Amino acid sequence: MLEAQRVVVPLRVFLVLLFGVLVVFQTMSLPGQFAYMAQEDPEHAYLRWPATVVTVFWVLCIQVVIVSTWKLLTLVKNDRIFTDASLVWVNAIVWAIAAAWVVLVGVLLYVGFNADDPGLPLLLFLMSIGVTALGLLMVVMRAPLQQATTLRTDMEAVV
Repeated sequence: MLEAQRVVVPLRVFLVLLFGVLVVFQTMSLPGQFAYMAQEDPEHAYLRWPATVVTVFWVLCIQVVIVSTWKLLTLVKNDRIFTDASLVWVNAIVWAIAAAWVVLVGVLLYVGFNADDPGLPLLLFLMSIGVTALGLLMVVMRAPLQQATTLRTDMEAVV
């Protein structure tokens, strides 16, 4: 457990950096990029706001995962990872991934049926496979955490 404790601080530093960069993307870069694209390609300008909303939503899902990871790190640091509180944060991660996946599949279907070039649909398909694998991995990893939490609760009740 001591080894995991040493990793908590550096991981938190990188989570803060990642969260900060995502806020910049969410508030400045993504809206600006889609405004520029609409200006440069008026034929597809109608996609400006839907694309902005979808990408900002995806960034929000990533931010939920970051905050949940931060909270799980707090539980690790306090040696409370095998409690019901950890399951709440793991469930938040699973739900954020699921929400991002649903929107991603919707975008994939829209782009797939309207694309002239197979490049973007293939990229979106690859991303959907990756997000699917990540979501299923989190569901699988939640099961041993749930078992360990139950065992710890039972052991504390006995002692």
